[in-house]
Amino acid sequence: MITVHHLENSRSFRVVWLLESLGVDFKIKGYKRNPKTSLAPKELLKISPLGKSPVLQIDDVILPETGAIFEYVLAHFDKEHRFHPKVDDSSFKDYVFWLHFAEGSLMWPLVIKLIFSKTTEKVPFFLKPCSKLIFMAIKKAYLDHTLEKALEYTEKDLEQNEWFLGEEISAADFIMSFPLEAAVEGHTNMDSYPKIKAFVARVQARKDYQQALKRSKESLA
Repeated sequence: MITVHHLENSRSFRVVWLLESLGVDFKIKGYKRNPKTSLAPKELLKISPLGKSPVLQIDDVILPETGAIFEYVLAHFDKEHRFHPKVDDSSFKDYVFWLHFAEGSLMWPLVIKLIFSKTTEKVPFFLKPCSKLIFMAIKKAYLDHTLEKALEYTEKDLEQNEWFLGEEISAADFIMSFPLEAAVEGHTNMDSYPKIKAFVARVQARKDYQQALKRSKESLA
């Protein structure tokens, strides 16, 4: 039995979507975030010592980390290479790049911006001005520049293709969807990135995406 340990509003949705699109038989174990801290519940520690989602469980095999899960799932359940190219395909290097770029270059500045914004909300009121000044200095000196470069690179690629590997959707699009959705729906000005916004709209309009979203919501009910 395949189980996705899915945390609400998290990266784990991409695993649900991938498995749904592959037609794999699986179930979802949903977990709600702490309403005060937004952290994952301690129950996830019983599944993986990292205490984070996603976690893929296949019988007694436990596998955390989105990228690792993607590689495992595609190697075992995408024998026809519907969503990932063969190693001798010309697009394989691009597939590997986007698979790692999503978390390695794009997601982390978005996460840090979110952490800083939540942290400044929780500090004592007399420290708020100082904390905001520190955050704004870091944001201006490093975060904005880093995120801008990553988004510019992504936008340029989408100017050439509808999907990241060309005319057909692939696992590269699945894994890139979450950070780009976070950018579009978060506190980032996306006026300069119309192709990214169009990409997110295409993703969210897909039937397999909508079905995966329905199942993930039902797991949290």
